Amino acid sequence: MALAVPFGQYVPGTSAVHRLDARFKLLIVTSFVFALFMVDGWTGLLLCAVLLLGAYLLARIPLKLALRGFKPILVILIFTFLANTLTLSAGGDAGALTSDLAATGLVAPNFGALPDSIALIGSFGIKPLGALRGLYFVLRILLLISITSLLTFTSSVVALSDALTALMRPLAVLRVPTEDIATMFSIALRFIPLTAEEAEKIMVAQSARAAVFDKGGLIKRARAWVPVMIPLFVNLFRRADELAAAMETRCYTGRGRTHLKVYVLKVSDLVIGCCGALFFVAAGIFL
Repeated sequence: MALAVPFGQYVPGTSAVHRLDARFKLLIVTSFVFALFMVDGWTGLLLCAVLLLGAYLLARIPLKLALRGFKPILVILIFTFLANTLTLSAGGDAGALTSDLAATGLVAPNFGALPDSIALIGSFGIKPLGALRGLYFVLRILLLISITSLLTFTSSVVALSDALTALMRPLAVLRVPTEDIATMFSIALRFIPLTAEEAEKIMVAQSARAAVFDKGGLIKRARAWVPVMIPLFVNLFRRADELAAAMETRCYTGRGRTHLKVYVLKVSDLVIGCCGALFFVAAGIFL
């Protein structure tokens, strides 16, 4: 009954991806996400997928660990695919969807021989090219989750917090509380695996008391989660109060913070980060 929430977990390592400055990791991830939503066809999307797979192999992160992160969004992936595949108006104008998708680059022109829709029961049917479009959107979501997971796999919470603080430092001129924002980000990131672990413990305890979470109708399953959500939220508020008290006793003010590790800008990190960011921005614009 383990909860698959790898996001926020740090996997120690000495690979080139681990050693890359977290500031440039954030820059590359941002440009990668930009490319994901800007590419118009399979060429750019598959290029992003191949490069991301290479990054995972270079970082020596087990792929099964990355696949665990897809389980919580499985319902969203299935809904996205079915929403594009199924239709209640099968037998409409053939070729309309084909030309639509060919114009956006999602399909090649030679797919024009495929029917626009195939009727199964009455007007209910499937759209072959809609299924292709659904796979396109599903792959985009998977790549988005994978790149953010890789960032947390190869960067500690402290490194990400310091990197975010450094990148937002110019906003301090406008009196933006950059230190507070970075602290909230690091706390939220740290609470993700803690919340998953706490929920798992409560589920195991409730299962020992004969609670069933995967049987019955929708309403019955929702009611089964009530004994889990109530103590989970109570524990989260208690943990937040304890954290606030600990920060106050240590005289936290959000200003004048010192850092245990001072990151020094390396020429290699600068070249890799800037080249990687420019590459993905160009891929998003031209592919």
